[in-house]
Amino acid sequence: MKKLFFTLLFSAALFSQETAPERMNIVKTNVTAYAFRNINLTYERIISRKFSVAVGFGTVPKGSAPFSKSFTKDTDFENAEVSLTNFTVEPRIYLGSGYGHGFYIAPYYRYTSFNLDRVVIDEDYETRTVPLALSGKATGNSGGLMVGVQWFLGKANNWVLDLWLVGAHYGKGTGNFRGNSAQTLTPAEQAELQDSIANLDIPFVKYTTTTDAGGATVKVDGPWAGIRSGLSFGYRF
Repeated sequence: MKKLFFTLLFSAALFSQETAPERMNIVKTNVTAYAFRNINLTYERIISRKFSVAVGFGTVPKGSAPFSKSFTKDTDFENAEVSLTNFTVEPRIYLGSGYGHGFYIAPYYRYTSFNLDRVVIDEDYETRTVPLALSGKATGNSGGLMVGVQWFLGKANNWVLDLWLVGAHYGKGTGNFRGNSAQTLTPAEQAELQDSIANLDIPFVKYTTTTDAGGATVKVDGPWAGIRSGLSFGYRF
């Protein structure tokens, strides 16, 4: 009887060590992204010792374009406005101590929407220069892989620090952009504008152009790629 009692006690002790912790939820935000006006929030649900699922949302409110001074002199980004939204689903596989702690690899899916407005491009013709006000939207669907490490901090291990070491994604994007002219374009100018856009020779991107007296419409279809890196801070409950 004593032998059976100690066997059950030992088994219970082992089971208690393998039992999942009560705090299986994490909310966090990538603090480094705020330098780019990216307001973001991620929720991670721990499923088991080795597996969790994170869902993230980020948005860059409409505002001035970053690095606008680096563009060519024929393009005016002084009053340009850009905005961006992304949604990410990220299963995580933990390689260390687990339950949301330690090194992990994370395949992920990301949807991105990008808006551009109030960009002015000067189109030179034989007798005049015509400014085109460019605006439009592009969306992309991509899959990728990220490697990172997550720590629990504080006396109760309820604070979370998540370091995205490196991540990259690749997929397909489509877009529709319109360049409106403040001046009526002649048929000859429309044809010249069509040729000018057709000869941009953008690598890997397929696009079609139609022109009219009011400007040009460009539909874009091509690859969509990006990288991920950052440091998130959050709370476990």
